[in-house]
Amino acid sequence: MALPFLPGNTFERKIGKDKFHLTHQFDKYNGVGMLTGNKLGVGGVPLAGEDLRPKNSVYPRGEGPDRPAWLAFDKQVLCFDAYFQESITERPEEQYRIRKCRVYFYPEDDTVQVVEQRQNNVGFPQGTILKRHRVPLPAPNDDRFYTYDQFNVGAEVSLYGRVYKLIDCDPFTRNFLTKLGVRVPPGFSAPEDPFLKHRQVAEGTQNPLRPYERIDTLKQFINHDTHVLRFWGVWDDTESLYGDARNFVIHYFLADDTMEIREVLPPNSGRDAPPTYLARNKLPKDFNGLRLPGENAQRTVLNVFGQLNKQRWILDNLKTGATDQKYYTDQDLAIGQLINVYGRKVLLTDCDEFTKNYYRTKYGVQDFTPINYKKDNDYNLLRQSYPYTGFGSEEDSLNSTKKLLPEPVKKDFNKFMGFDRQGLESNVLRFMAKIITKDPIQAERHFIISYFLADDTINIHEPPTRNSGIDGGKFLERQKVKRPNQPRYPLEISEYFNGTDFYVGARVIINGFDFYIYDADEYAFKLMEKESYLFPVSNQRLILEKLRQFLTNNSDSVEQFEKHDPQHKGYFGYETFYYLMKNLVGHILVDHEIITLARYYAQKNFKEHDIYSVVAIAQEHLRKHNYEHLLPLKENLIKRDRNRNGRLPAEEVRIAIRSVHVPLPDYLLNTLINRMTQEDGCIEYNDVLSALNWRELPVSKPTPTSEHEQDDFTSTRHTDDPTMLDKTTHERKKFNVEYTTMLQDLGLNMSHPLSTLGTSSNCDECKK
Repeated sequence: MALPFLPGNTFERKIGKDKFHLTHQFDKYNGVGMLTGNKLGVGGVPLAGEDLRPKNSVYPRGEGPDRPAWLAFDKQVLCFDAYFQESITERPEEQYRIRKCRVYFYPEDDTVQVVEQRQNNVGFPQGTILKRHRVPLPAPNDDRFYTYDQFNVGAEVSLYGRVYKLIDCDPFTRNFLTKLGVRVPPGFSAPEDPFLKHRQVAEGTQNPLRPYERIDTLKQFINHDTHVLRFWGVWDDTESLYGDARNFVIHYFLADDTMEIREVLPPNSGRDAPPTYLARNKLPKDFNGLRLPGENAQRTVLNVFGQLNKQRWILDNLKTGATDQKYYTDQDLAIGQLINVYGRKVLLTDCDEFTKNYYRTKYGVQDFTPINYKKDNDYNLLRQSYPYTGFGSEEDSLNSTKKLLPEPVKKDFNKFMGFDRQGLESNVLRFMAKIITKDPIQAERHFIISYFLADDTINIHEPPTRNSGIDGGKFLERQKVKRPNQPRYPLEISEYFNGTDFYVGARVIINGFDFYIYDADEYAFKLMEKESYLFPVSNQRLILEKLRQFLTNNSDSVEQFEKHDPQHKGYFGYETFYYLMKNLVGHILVDHEIITLARYYAQKNFKEHDIYSVVAIAQEHLRKHNYEHLLPLKENLIKRDRNRNGRLPAEEVRIAIRSVHVPLPDYLLNTLINRMTQEDGCIEYNDVLSALNWRELPVSKPTPTSEHEQDDFTSTRHTDDPTMLDKTTHERKKFNVEYTTMLQDLGLNMSHPLSTLGTSSNCDECKK
């Protein structure tokens, strides 16, 4: 137990009805302890005239955090717009100045900083007027310092004799003071400086004595720097003696409307290869020979007086006598357009992808069909190939014959970066296959073929099977595999398997083994449907076109759909659809194409989300963004509520939420509004405010209780696990296929009309 009167100990003493906290200090001069504190003087009694107010900012207990001020208010600044009036003596043009500035107050240590806004040509230094430090109050309270309660909109603060008028503050400062219980008035503007107004009027009436015309090219340069339009063109000079067709690359620089032309020379053409055919410059549309110096000037001036000693030149706004020279712009360039390059007619035949996107966005051009310009004098390149040496890869062997110093093989870097593993996206297609053989033991073996889109390599793995007598594991190391029936030592690069060779129903011969692919995992189906431009078997548009041609010529095949649907529901199970399509169009469509159609026309079961799940997810988004500014949203909703009944249309609520930039995705906001919209199309906007108030009214995300909900939850997670292939597509997919929708997309009418819902019909046969 500590003694109460040791130096530094704090104890309580009750005087009357008040209880005081006292600190015992040791006097180093006479060794006598003295009692000091915030509320007591010598002997425990307040001295006459003693100031008991705190010397630092004091925040209401229970409102602010329990952490110290230097930690709780770190990097938080109160910003006020202010001005002060400065008197001017001995100057008849102005009597005073209005100098605008900003006052910063740092709650962490009660320091103040004043920074003046810079203006051009004011004649006095600007910038930081008062460096950051604690500022004492004016006399007679100069023993105390400024705290937060001295700063508010409309208040006047005196900093070292200069009075600043606070006229406005930023949203953070307004929200900070409002939470402390301080009423912040609306902001207002500073008075106008009469001298600055007079000077602006005077500057507007002045005319320059020298010729001046503003030509602003900086904006165009900043917006279109490094933006270049690229066209390919050809100049047909075959009509002249020893002339031929010459290919060019035309570059149009959007930054300054200049053009550059480079010639593409084929090998052994007999021509020199200069760096540029036409140097970068503006290209005139009409060329009539070189002009005299000064004839094609940008400005035209007039000599007013005409004497040698007293000459005055003014700018001719009418441009009398100036030549109107027109140059090519981006509007004059297009595929099939002829441009005049100083007398040479160059035909534009094609352009790159950036140029196509530029013309689509700015001018709405959609047709970019290239022109196949045939030349009479094509150069046949002399190529000589050497057989594969057997050392290294075929690409390495071919590169060793091209140069004295062999270079490494250049790989397709764009393809590697586009299909390399990125997070949970592995970009690996996995198929289930078996060997086609007469050996019953080998026929029972199952394999997983993994195809890597990044580098076209293949890996084969055999899952181990108990009591099969065959050890599972790696069957083929990851590598590129040649197509069958190719020479061992070829003269050209061999052909390898690519992504179009692997699909459900395909047969591939890999190193002498005849594999039949009978299934694929869910990730492979989704990835092939997503990248359908690479996989024709997953392109729903191409499959429907093939199916339309067959069913149009075989009208009896449509009746087979009705026979397998005696109740006229408009749909049947996946297995029925698969075997029906297999029997009808099995010779036209492969298994993978049939599965693609079944997945595309599968019945969509939309799950209705409860309001608690939607509110929980919305609050989670707001919590991640640390969004607590619900007061502007409330004011916006109240302002829109002219009837003052607490209800607004759903569209008004959506506009109000978007106007204050609430960080919610569009799909989540639409779902929340749809769930809270009542029958009359209105919403109780107080319920919306309560739903978004995650700080005071948190809603926890519900957890799945039933096995069905758990399956729905796990099915949404990404997986490319090979164990998913243990079940076939027929076992993994239990869904219905809407064949009526497919026939409608094909433009085929069924003999038996079905209702739009596919569950009933209005004909007499259905009623029976």
